[in-house]
Amino acid sequence: MWTCWVMRLMAVLSTNMLTINMLLSVFFLPGALAACPDDSDLFITAPLKMEALSGSCLQIPCNFRARVPEEFDGSRTTFGAWIKSNHRFWDSPNNEIFNSRLKVNLYPMNITGNLKEKNCTTLFSNLTTTYTNRYFFRIVNEPFMTTAICDPLQITVTDSPPSPTIKISGELMEKESVTITCSAFTPCPHSPPKLTWNLQQDAHNTIEENTDRTFTTKIQKTITLSDKHDGYTIACSSIYSVNEGQNVKSAEGKVTLNVSYAPKDTSAMISPSGLVSPGSWVNLTCSSRAKPAANFTWFKINKDGLMKVSEGDFYSFNVTDLLEVYYCLATNDVGYQMSSQVHLTIKDSPLSPTIEISGELKEKESVTITCSAFTPCPHSPPKLTWNLQQDAHNTIEENTDRTFTTKIQKTITLSDKHDGYTITCSSIYSVNEGHNVKSAEGKVTLNVSYAPKDTSAMISPSGLMSPGSWVNLTCSSRAKPAANFIWFKITKDGLMRLSEGDFYSFIVTDGGVYYCVATNDVGTQSSSWIHLTIKGHEKLVDVYIIVKAVGIVLLVSTMAIFEW
Repeated sequence: MWTCWVMRLMAVLSTNMLTINMLLSVFFLPGALAACPDDSDLFITAPLKMEALSGSCLQIPCNFRARVPEEFDGSRTTFGAWIKSNHRFWDSPNNEIFNSRLKVNLYPMNITGNLKEKNCTTLFSNLTTTYTNRYFFRIVNEPFMTTAICDPLQITVTDSPPSPTIKISGELMEKESVTITCSAFTPCPHSPPKLTWNLQQDAHNTIEENTDRTFTTKIQKTITLSDKHDGYTIACSSIYSVNEGQNVKSAEGKVTLNVSYAPKDTSAMISPSGLVSPGSWVNLTCSSRAKPAANFTWFKINKDGLMKVSEGDFYSFNVTDLLEVYYCLATNDVGYQMSSQVHLTIKDSPLSPTIEISGELKEKESVTITCSAFTPCPHSPPKLTWNLQQDAHNTIEENTDRTFTTKIQKTITLSDKHDGYTITCSSIYSVNEGHNVKSAEGKVTLNVSYAPKDTSAMISPSGLMSPGSWVNLTCSSRAKPAANFIWFKITKDGLMRLSEGDFYSFIVTDGGVYYCVATNDVGTQSSSWIHLTIKGHEKLVDVYIIVKAVGIVLLVSTMAIFEW
């Protein structure tokens, strides 16, 4: 029994201690309370946070009320005070930075509201960034004296103003009217910012009071949008006078318009232009300036009326009708626009035959050359002839789309003689039941690569040379692509590489044999030899000549009538 009573007593004591600890943790929290106590006697109505600009002022809109209205008597002498950082100003006397009872205060503040009417509106002047802090309002209306510990005001002072904001009311679409507003925060309505922008000169500035009794400066303009406004950047600047007008601070805001508009400048182009041959391919291209991007539809007008033929900006087709008219229609969510008409006229002659070459155009290569002609009537196909061979065999082939083509073909092995050769192919059509013919012709000129040919070396001056005189050697060759040249000298010590380029000039010191080598991507060729003889040194001597053949170098002894 005794044990049970002791345990109950301990439980009660533990509960009471927990309650006491919780109360202590509430009443002794530094600064603003985490939760406002029920016995708070004063409350203010003011913004929770305010921003201000250094060098300017800040008007703090403020009203107060007592928890028990009868405790405040407006007929009594009333003073107001502002406390920074910690509402327990008695712990740090310097925390009370303003008191309306005093003539001299730590901070340049002034309560402009009528305290007797519970208006604690305050003007905070000559701000610096060091004034950034949390502030509490206190009322002294003896015997009613208390601090609004539940409603701290956070003031932040910055050196640079925030950028003005640009807002647009209305839909950003051509022909729509929208109202554009540029707004700048106005912490000091006695010295508001000046707003300017690129929408108009000398815009009228207005100062508006917000719902929280702070202020905003605005300029505004209503415009009717068009496609010309798309991509236009609106720039708005705010200029603040600070330090009693001795300096200014500014900021800028920008917004780029994104305006939707119906297709503009819609056009249709045809390739190739002019008269076209039956059976030839024609390409139509439609373009338009639109936002969002346009979709395209192609229409054809002929003797049977209007016909939708394709969708998309590109339309390719084979010419059949004698007279056709085409146009495209560009559409998007905003509207549509038609292009001008494209008139397609067919000339009264067949399409030129095409010549194709399979294989590399290089000497010693075999290539197959094919001449083809469109064959709209396989029962009366064209007759193909060309200058590659007589009585070429004509064949008719069915294409994948079940149309027909007439062809002739020949395989040849290329040489340098084929370079520049023009292949001519003619197609002859029998018309009007064989009473008449119509013809067309196609041509292709061969561009054949080949190794150097006719490589030769020349010396100037020619004949016997005097020691110390200048000699010029020139190398030439016929090649495609053009050849590069290297000069060599054959001496008693062997072969010596001298120079690169088609021209080589030197001073004569001794005799010798010279030649050049021409090279390109296809092959190589050496020139004939040039024998250089020195005057007064003519006699028979053994000369070792280097002969290069198939990658093997041989030394051959011979006789010459000069001295090295």
